[in-house]
Amino acid sequence: MVKERRIPVLKNFVFRYRLAFQGIAALIQNANFKGFFTGTPFSGASKGACVPGLNCYTCPGAIGACPIGSLQNFMSARKFKFPYYVLGLMIFFGVLLGRVVCGFLCPFGLLQDLIYMIPLDKIPVIGKIRSKLRSNPVDKVLRYLKYGVLALCVIVLPLFFKLTPVFCKYICPSGTVSGILTAIADSSVGKLFGSLFMWKVCVLSMIAAVSLLISRPFCKYICPLGAFYAPFNKISLISLKVDGSKCVSCRACSGVCNMGVDPVKTPDSTECIRCGQCVVNCPTGAISIGIRRRTTPAPILDSSAPIAKSGQ
Repeated sequence: MVKERRIPVLKNFVFRYRLAFQGIAALIQNANFKGFFTGTPFSGASKGACVPGLNCYTCPGAIGACPIGSLQNFMSARKFKFPYYVLGLMIFFGVLLGRVVCGFLCPFGLLQDLIYMIPLDKIPVIGKIRSKLRSNPVDKVLRYLKYGVLALCVIVLPLFFKLTPVFCKYICPSGTVSGILTAIADSSVGKLFGSLFMWKVCVLSMIAAVSLLISRPFCKYICPLGAFYAPFNKISLISLKVDGSKCVSCRACSGVCNMGVDPVKTPDSTECIRCGQCVVNCPTGAISIGIRRRTTPAPILDSSAPIAKSGQ
């Protein structure tokens, strides 16, 4: 039997109120509030710097550049110049934070979280579909797709075929949201939208629809920025740690993880976005997220042990 203990609220304040931190991060990256009313993009000096998350350059509120968009622009330039600045910033964010960027700083990640929070589990059919999709074996295969998107759409096609930013133009849902916001602010912009924008609206709609059933499908299967940050989880300064002396192998942590990660077996999983749900829901306080340092290895879980179900 697991002996529960009261986890101090302050200790896990950041994780309990993660949505608030995500909202603040989104507002900071889109601090040109005037643009949401005029439809005019910000053009100040900060627009030359990349933000950590996927936040479209053309968003009327954006005060920085998207790292994926900037990288594609370098790759597709007629006279190729190695993107030292963009890659340097991306590597810096990766080494410092890893996929904390996905869990806390990406505006489109916040949008997916809000959609998935719609309480559809109260509808029996939807609840069963959500439960089955969480353990679908195809899920693990599809997660490799984002690496293909990064390689093909962000690097190969722009670099070798000099195509316009493929990912931004044909796929990126964040750019579509930006276009919709711009059109709302300035009705004359909407008249310029053609079939390509309608295609992107369809892509955004499909991602939103799937987000009702699967937590963060774009992050799991498509996002090239998540694919770039993923390997850094193994070396980033911010890491997830498990105290083996406290872990009782109850598997409550894997039961609440919407990214399908087993924090005890793979604390440095490339799929972990450091959302902290495992930290908050661990009954013995064995899991923590903080500065990387040597920790006591956790015991190997019994694969036959039942997984504790999430209350959401």
